[in-house]
Amino acid sequence: MAEALQYCEQLVREADKDRFLATLFAAAPLRGALYALYAFDLEIARIRDRISMPLPGEVRLQWWRDVLTATASGEASANPVAEALRDTIVRHELPVTVLLGLIDARTFDLYDDPMATLVELEGYAHATAGAMMALAAHILNGGPAPECDEAIRHAGNVMALTAALDHLPLHASRGQCFLPADILAARGVDLADLFAGRASDTLNGALADLRAIVRGHLDALRSIASEIPPKLLPAFLPLALAPASLRQMERAGADPFRPQPVPQWRRQWILWRAARRPARFLG
Repeated sequence: MAEALQYCEQLVREADKDRFLATLFAAAPLRGALYALYAFDLEIARIRDRISMPLPGEVRLQWWRDVLTATASGEASANPVAEALRDTIVRHELPVTVLLGLIDARTFDLYDDPMATLVELEGYAHATAGAMMALAAHILNGGPAPECDEAIRHAGNVMALTAALDHLPLHASRGQCFLPADILAARGVDLADLFAGRASDTLNGALADLRAIVRGHLDALRSIASEIPPKLLPAFLPLALAPASLRQMERAGADPFRPQPVPQWRRQWILWRAARRPARFLG
């Protein structure tokens, strides 16, 4: 099991430096479980990158469902992420239904159907980013943390909507659209321009609308941040990066198809500063 956990830690370190660094602020005995959880999330999120047609992706998602329901126990022992995740589920009594819900939600990633509405995107956010945050809080709390339900709801929306904005170039190049079609239509965005990677005033208006929605969730989070128990903060720390990411998107001359991410050194500094002031970790 130690080797499986080390594998998960290395995977998160390489593929998701933000959550890797945030986890360093968790109690040492709990870090392995968090890395196992995040490694699973990465494995599911990266399935679209590894397929050219939806069917192989569906097969892979079903394999993970079988792992979680113990119908692929033999195969799971040969996969370090699956092995570490199953051990984490048992040790920390994680609700498997939440993980299965995440897999179901990620089925959307395999296809090119548009995200129809903001409500649909927020539902996706709740089942993916929100679910990860809830499970991480469960591990850190030694059980469910219902006092954080409202914070987790806003946090999941911040993470998923910011990711949709950050990953616009990648999604557009695939013919995918995670931006809500109702918001795009309200601004008169031409999807042909979006998929061709052409910026426009209408698209910039829609992106500004989405950033305003993210800021609304951030403001709601700030109002209740003091209610988040300090021991649960590592689950929420990556949110501290959202304001800086939004400012990068809004800088003069910014092109949504040629983003300039927040430099890694600055991301590390933001996370360190946020960890030092739990009640004001969002600035």
